[in-house]
Amino acid sequence: MGNRKKKPSVFKNILIVTGCTMFAALYAMAALYLFVGIPLTAYTDDMASAEEIEEAFGAENDSLPAWVGRVEIELEPSEALEKIESEAEAETRIEPHTAEEEETQAPAEEDGETGEPEESAAAAVRVGNVRTVQQADTAKAVVTDVTEVVKAAMPCVVAITNEYTAYDYWFGEEYEDEASASGIIISQNDEELLILTNYHVVEDSNSLSVKFIDNTEAAAYIKGAAADEDLAVISVFLEDISEDTAGEIALAALGDSDGLEVGEPAIAIGNSLGYGQSVTTGVISALNCSIFDSDEDISAGSLIQTDAAINPGNSGGALLNINGEVIGINSSKIADYAIEGMGYAIPINTARPIVDELVTKETKRKADADKRAFLGVSGTDVSPEAAEQYGMPEGVYVSDVLEDTAAADVGIQKGDIITALDGEKIASMTRLQAALEYYEAGSEAEITFERIQDGSYKEKTVKVTLGLKQD
Repeated sequence: MGNRKKKPSVFKNILIVTGCTMFAALYAMAALYLFVGIPLTAYTDDMASAEEIEEAFGAENDSLPAWVGRVEIELEPSEALEKIESEAEAETRIEPHTAEEEETQAPAEEDGETGEPEESAAAAVRVGNVRTVQQADTAKAVVTDVTEVVKAAMPCVVAITNEYTAYDYWFGEEYEDEASASGIIISQNDEELLILTNYHVVEDSNSLSVKFIDNTEAAAYIKGAAADEDLAVISVFLEDISEDTAGEIALAALGDSDGLEVGEPAIAIGNSLGYGQSVTTGVISALNCSIFDSDEDISAGSLIQTDAAINPGNSGGALLNINGEVIGINSSKIADYAIEGMGYAIPINTARPIVDELVTKETKRKADADKRAFLGVSGTDVSPEAAEQYGMPEGVYVSDVLEDTAAADVGIQKGDIITALDGEKIASMTRLQAALEYYEAGSEAEITFERIQDGSYKEKTVKVTLGLKQD
């Protein structure tokens, strides 16, 4: 059975509607009587009393409500209201004042010669206005419009591709991979165009290539590297660059990073994510920053911090000032879900003396396959984990030395750990083999290795004349 309800009768509905209508009408009439029906036509300059209101309405008006005698109504003429408003604005408004005015006012307040009542300690404190800085037109423009700076500086920035051999520890296999980064064209000599970048950009490279602003590409070679300072110089031979490309590119203007101030604009240009050159802007957030204290292999301790976005691929790119001068080499960023806007660059003044030395070194080009040098060792990698666990240096553990080879001639033994070749860090057997590809048989090189003596490893460096591999 359904839930059924009894319907009310029509007569009952009529009574309800009529009652509600009458109640609403009485309520409206009472409201009109209270708030509209009293003609307040008597205005005085000061206070209007209940008696005066009654007189103004007439003594015969006995219909005044009871609340009239209990409420005081204060009415102000329009001129008086304007005067009060202007006085209130004068009390709350803070007028700008200069330091000279404060100095002239201070003695009178201290001596108390004005005869006025002494103010409280809080009232005597006078906070001066903040000093605004009149910016130069160029400084204003660069924050919002960096087109002119970018047009001038973009030709000196290049994209770098590093092809290297990676190792898959999960499957135990090696495979070829590539990474993208940036560089800055800093100078040229009679044969080469020299490009400044980070060491980690060219580390473990099998081959390097550079893309210029006109999208032409050329092979690049390592000229010199400073792993501890994370700096490297690579070169492109002029014979590999067309005249048209030479007309499009430019040498960078190097600025003065020692004169930087926190808050001044900063512009970053680089091959972000490997998608090509892009521009980000920000300010110099901090100076003389150190974020690598825990890494003993990196000594770059005085970095420029900026909130201009520094992303993967920006490494080695240019950090510019408002004049388009290079003030830093973009190097790294702090990546964390809770951190934003903390990128770092190596100051150009820090890099200068290192770069001056690197550009004097001989550029390394891969030797022909039939002329490549041979050291004469076989070995295995000493990984960072193994080095920490067993107290060994990171490098290549020599598991065997072949007779009548360059390694045997200089006394390298089984158990030695090779750590560097001509000052370049060697962290794996693959890296050692790749580095030797740049040497011809008969050339000289410095081998740095560590040998355990009296329970600890001692470093040694020997000069070796590299041989030719015999089939």
